Amino acid sequence: MKNLNQIHLSGLRAVEAVARLGSIKRAAEELGVTVGAVSQQVQKTEGQLGVQLFERQNRLLLPTAHMLAMQPHLTSAMSSLSTAIATTQRGREDSLTISVAPVFAGKWLVWHLKSFDKAFPGVRVRVEATVDLVDPDTSDVDLCIRVGRGPYPDLNAEKLLNQRVFPVCSPALAREIKEPADIGKLPIIRDPGQMFTWKTWLDLFDLDESILKDGPTFSDGSLCLDAAIAGQGVFLAWETLAVYAVKSGQVVSPFPQRPATGIGYWLISGKNAPRTKAKRAFGNWLRDELQTSIGRPKGADEVVA
Repeated sequence: MKNLNQIHLSGLRAVEAVARLGSIKRAAEELGVTVGAVSQQVQKTEGQLGVQLFERQNRLLLPTAHMLAMQPHLTSAMSSLSTAIATTQRGREDSLTISVAPVFAGKWLVWHLKSFDKAFPGVRVRVEATVDLVDPDTSDVDLCIRVGRGPYPDLNAEKLLNQRVFPVCSPALAREIKEPADIGKLPIIRDPGQMFTWKTWLDLFDLDESILKDGPTFSDGSLCLDAAIAGQGVFLAWETLAVYAVKSGQVVSPFPQRPATGIGYWLISGKNAPRTKAKRAFGNWLRDELQTSIGRPKGADEVVA
């Protein structure tokens, strides 16, 4: 392994990330450094190795034969290093690393962590906001909060809550809505990445999606909610996203019906990871806090009539 003395580990991390992710920008985001820093590390590593690892075509970096030969070994090695580091963190009772989708983290979790900190002051929580799927058996992540249909057979997965949806809009637009069909008279705010459609809610009233008008489109649920707050139209929101906006009066929910989408919130952990007191405490707190925050009694997971 003496040849490793000639190459900086940070450089190997950079070239591996660029090759795997396909761009310097995405590598910089993963590594938590600037684009310029990654570019410098790539050039320095090429100089240390004495070979060209990427061909530069306009703004693209294309891996050369040397890089293609190296990449599988580098990726495997980096994965092994990550696993080795993760083993030192597992089983600790004073810290938790939680992986969670950015929208859920920003619109719900950050507003409630103070409650967990107060109840369990000895546990330090680190939140990783990402949409990437994480394997808690081979990373430093202790728990994942994910939204999906399940099941997750290769992981320990506890279903926390069924997702329910309902239309929201600004108070001014709400005055124009007297019955469910009136929603078809207003612009509809859409997120193409949603895992459900308006049909989930419209079916309750025997209405068809064809009644819905066009409206602004955003690739993020939180932006859609902001657009609804700004009066740009009606958005089909879900409880953990819109709970505070409704309670604060920023948006109005014109109708009480909230059908379940078939999607759930799941707490996921690795099958081979120890189940610590900190994990149990967070899981119990999360389950109760979710139910309480949206005003839903335990077991009341279907339509609110």
